[in-house]
Amino acid sequence: MVGSMGRQAALAAWARKNLAPVALFGAVIPKDPARRVAADAAFGPLPRLKLDAYAPARGDGPWPVLVFFYGGSWDAGNRRDYGWAGRALAAQGFLTLVPDYRLHPEATYPGFLEDGALAVRWAVDHARALGGDPDRIVLAGHSAGAYNAAMLALDDRYLTAAGVEPKAVRAFAGLSGPYAFLPLDKPVTQRTFGGAGDLAATQPGSHVRPDSPPAFLATGEDDTLVRPRNTRRLAAALREAGVAVEERCYAGLAHAGPMLALSRPFRRKAPVLAEMIGFLKAWTGERP
Repeated sequence: MVGSMGRQAALAAWARKNLAPVALFGAVIPKDPARRVAADAAFGPLPRLKLDAYAPARGDGPWPVLVFFYGGSWDAGNRRDYGWAGRALAAQGFLTLVPDYRLHPEATYPGFLEDGALAVRWAVDHARALGGDPDRIVLAGHSAGAYNAAMLALDDRYLTAAGVEPKAVRAFAGLSGPYAFLPLDKPVTQRTFGGAGDLAATQPGSHVRPDSPPAFLATGEDDTLVRPRNTRRLAAALREAGVAVEERCYAGLAHAGPMLALSRPFRRKAPVLAEMIGFLKAWTGERP
């Protein structure tokens, strides 16, 4: 037993340094109590457009609905690898949806945002049957997924095109998000956004308005992949517009840190889960 525990700790440490083997990380960590109430649910016409849904272990709702977008530089990721995150968020009292979306090279901007909007539309249409309240939807994500969540919350075009009233989104949360990356001076942004006719429109801050949804924006102080200035700039733009924003910069965390802090083994590293959930519950009328 000691050997097994030591092996799990070593594997988790490896995953902590590199978020790429997130499937391995999810396989070895203890999971939060929650139920998977939908699997492989199609929310669009393309093969990749499927989602899984997780609900609290007990009760029948109605719970607020949280749509979570994973990261991966818009060219990697799979919802199955983030079941642990879906369970962690569901255990806090949310019906949690974890959708896939098209990745590069199959899609570039704005294709993955159009996919995300379809996932939100699915939430509006189907959440009630799973115990969720479609009138209380929040969005969240990490890294590229945080960008997706921010853009869907701030740029009305995508939800509107999917037939969703933008005000259905009560709030959003972004962890380690790239929100201010002009000029396009890195391969990942060049290949993903280089074909955009209006580069300014690719930036979440360009779409901030006084009635934008409240935001919880968090980053790691030691993040050298997506620097904390991204979080600071979007938070400042929201505050200037009079939008409620809670900004956090956690000491000792690098890029993957805020995401990993949602998991049971790493919650003591930083109070990311408690603070993010407290914020989202406040804006959905739930008790913290």
